[in-house]
Amino acid sequence: MTAEASDAPDPLEAATQATRSLQGLSTELTARVPQLLEAMRSVGTGLELHSTLDRICETAAELADARYAAIGVVDDEGKGLSDFVTFGVDEEVARRIGHRPDGHAGLLGALIQDPQTIRLADLSTDPRSAGFPPGHPPMRTFLGVPIRVQGEIFGNLYLAEKHGGGEFNDYDVHMVRVLATEAGIAIGNARLYEAARQRERWIDGSVAVTTALLSGGDADDALAVVAEQARRLADADAGIVLLPAEDGGLEIVAVSSPRPTKSLGVVIPPESAVVEQLLDGEAVFIDDASKDPRMISRLTSPYGPSMMLPLQSGGRVLGALATPRVRGARQFTEAERTLATQFASQAALALMMADAQRDRERLAVYEDRDRIARDLHDLVIQRLFATGMMLEGAQRRSIVPAVREGVGKAVDELDVTIQEIRTAIFALQQGPAEAPSGLRTRVLREINMAAVPLGFKPAHRFLGAIDATVGELTGKNLIAALREALSNAFRHAEASRIEVVVDAGVTLPDGSAGVRLEVADDGIGLPAGGRRSGLRNLARRAESLGGASWCGPGIGEDGGGTTVVWEAPL
Repeated sequence: MTAEASDAPDPLEAATQATRSLQGLSTELTARVPQLLEAMRSVGTGLELHSTLDRICETAAELADARYAAIGVVDDEGKGLSDFVTFGVDEEVARRIGHRPDGHAGLLGALIQDPQTIRLADLSTDPRSAGFPPGHPPMRTFLGVPIRVQGEIFGNLYLAEKHGGGEFNDYDVHMVRVLATEAGIAIGNARLYEAARQRERWIDGSVAVTTALLSGGDADDALAVVAEQARRLADADAGIVLLPAEDGGLEIVAVSSPRPTKSLGVVIPPESAVVEQLLDGEAVFIDDASKDPRMISRLTSPYGPSMMLPLQSGGRVLGALATPRVRGARQFTEAERTLATQFASQAALALMMADAQRDRERLAVYEDRDRIARDLHDLVIQRLFATGMMLEGAQRRSIVPAVREGVGKAVDELDVTIQEIRTAIFALQQGPAEAPSGLRTRVLREINMAAVPLGFKPAHRFLGAIDATVGELTGKNLIAALREALSNAFRHAEASRIEVVVDAGVTLPDGSAGVRLEVADDGIGLPAGGRRSGLRNLARRAESLGGASWCGPGIGEDGGGTTVVWEAPL
């Protein structure tokens, strides 16, 4: 066994010294120089980091005639391994071995604590060796060489099992040292390239979020874009947006995940230490969310490394952004934490600008509604009332019974119309804070508000104990679905009749009790190739609650028009 230290701080100088050291050595070593030069050329090809590490492993194994090669990448703290790249170990063997080494113990840990070249004839006899896990292939001879990038330890290059049963010799040590120096240069270049690409991706993601938030579209869609971009950029298992809840804490308002989730609408209580930190504007980085005592929600059980970042701008905390990875995944690097924090700040600024834009639009809408309400009251109702008075006078003067009866019906219809207009005026004059709490009343309010742009009032029918059985979260999403369906009917359907049915007594396909909303019209139906964003919104809302949404024939002649169905569990 020999142990040799490599003290060269500068990669280029180290490469020069290592190459000079080859001079004057044996003919065997000199004959291998072309192979070394070809290996150095191969290592320096390409800029993608992980493929560079794969190439270094393969090249080192060929150069030293070793059966196995690996690179252990030292983590940011310098206490373990953040990545482990292998050559010579196939997928079946890797599966039998299970988890990769963490570098906290054994010979790999010793190399991290004391980075120097180590050559062993039989690694099992070394006191620093901790043995192999079950399923690991047998290894005897060993050569370990540190890899430095810009003077700092990046990791270690390991070689094992020299072909033919021999030991690694001095020639192998010299050759692998030169290769490790070249590898350090190649890795440095790859890391710079990867960092530049990573920053570019986060910048593009920030632009996409800002565009979505300021596009004037649906606020839920914009928050979904924030969640999706954060998940993709952070290489996380989920992207979660949380906003302050009415009763304190943070409510999950948008989730991006490859799997169905029922976390939408869940409130993380204010008692959570993490919530307190986030609302104070502090970022929270967690090594393992499934075990951290601060994570009091059951939703964190599938997750490991997690970033939870405040969405704050100008000293104001608007909410939080969470990007958890699955248990056992690699930790977030310092660069990823910095880029994610900057992304969250940009998203928060875009949220504030979008809020200000929506406030301006909302003010314009309220002013327009006030004007419409005044016009309806001052002009339309008075004219209808005057028309009714004239008809009543004509009714009294008429001596033909059929005419008197017809005029009487017209007067009655005018009275009903006046009452409906007054209801619409009341709805127009209501502010958002005056919204009633009962689901039935909220449905009626949406129907009355839709009557103004439609030019007629949709018919409605309630089945079951609506207010008593439908929960707040389901009710809130049902109202949003009703608003979306009525809006679609007004903008696209060209309907003359709309019927709204809310049934709280339905049985869902899985046998559970549910509530169903149906909005049917006699319009032109769904145009081929038309936009489906509104229908996708309905489906997403239903699926987030465990329900579904679909379209069917309408109530026009021969099924003309469209029926939108939206259902969710109670």
